[in-house]
Amino acid sequence: MYIIEGGRRFVIPRTELTYPCHLLRMHQNAAAAPTDLVMADFEDACPYEFKGEQSRKTMVEALNTVDFGHKVVVIRPNNIRSPFFLGDLEAIMLGAADRFHGIILPKANEPEDIMHLSRLLDTLERQGRWKTRVQIEALIETPLAVINAYKIATASDRMVGLIFGIADFSAAMGVREMVKDQNVNFHYTKQAVVVAAKAAGLHAVDNAFLTIIRRDAPPEEAKRLREELRQKNQGAANLGMDGTWIIHPQQAEIANECFTPTDEEIKTAKGSVDYYHQHGGGALMYPETGEFLDEAVIKGMLVHLAKGVQAGKVDAAYLADVAAKSRQVSGYDILQMMKRVA
Repeated sequence: MYIIEGGRRFVIPRTELTYPCHLLRMHQNAAAAPTDLVMADFEDACPYEFKGEQSRKTMVEALNTVDFGHKVVVIRPNNIRSPFFLGDLEAIMLGAADRFHGIILPKANEPEDIMHLSRLLDTLERQGRWKTRVQIEALIETPLAVINAYKIATASDRMVGLIFGIADFSAAMGVREMVKDQNVNFHYTKQAVVVAAKAAGLHAVDNAFLTIIRRDAPPEEAKRLREELRQKNQGAANLGMDGTWIIHPQQAEIANECFTPTDEEIKTAKGSVDYYHQHGGGALMYPETGEFLDEAVIKGMLVHLAKGVQAGKVDAAYLADVAAKSRQVSGYDILQMMKRVA
């Protein structure tokens, strides 16, 4: 969960738009996209010829001139073992103080990688006279990273999320097909990332859907790809992912929908929670739906309603009130424990 605007706002991203950082127009396009977070990329999306000073100059210019509105703004430097990593980090930290919110660290294989980045940020924040604290998301994209995911998640108090990187993971595993049936073929890995993130109180972000609809695509093909995008993200949400990477603004609308409770879902959740507390808790059946209710089910409803608060569909005071009622009975607040609220 990103804490931004001086602690007044928190964001669990539903959509993280990744794009190349070496062209100013890409930053301007990203700023206009309907996403929760934008991530400018020094690493895989940046051509060899632009790595180094040229991409850094453009990145710093964009951070200082482009209006990203209320989006969370993060940057992916080259990986920690790259000769470009330190220069990327120094350029943005010293050239754009307080102009972005986080670093996404690629190829984070071990907790020491996060610790090293965190120590560098300590130093560069002082040098750059930062007033805010840079947060970290880690890309889990190798078999070693999957095994170390919880250690990575807890390696620094700057950590806010884990992201599953399917392309590099597939390369390391020797997997050729990584688009179709991915929630089945990568079920273990995705679930492992989610479990590690949630155990550490972080958000979990799914990999990008790596097929873009061409402008000249026949209507049938475009419809099929939109449905595949929806199925992939609905499946990821059912695994516990909080959001997804996207690689083009055209993917944003469907992705946002998949990670946002519908009005009907919110109505049912509120009705269930209210009925449960009005009838003194215990084991009940909600007559509107026939659904079984007990304290564990209600806690799931609270987490769902927290997503509704962030989407502007549920009143935060209402959620705080019903969460307090559950806390009185169970002794803990599921929303605080899972860091679903600030």
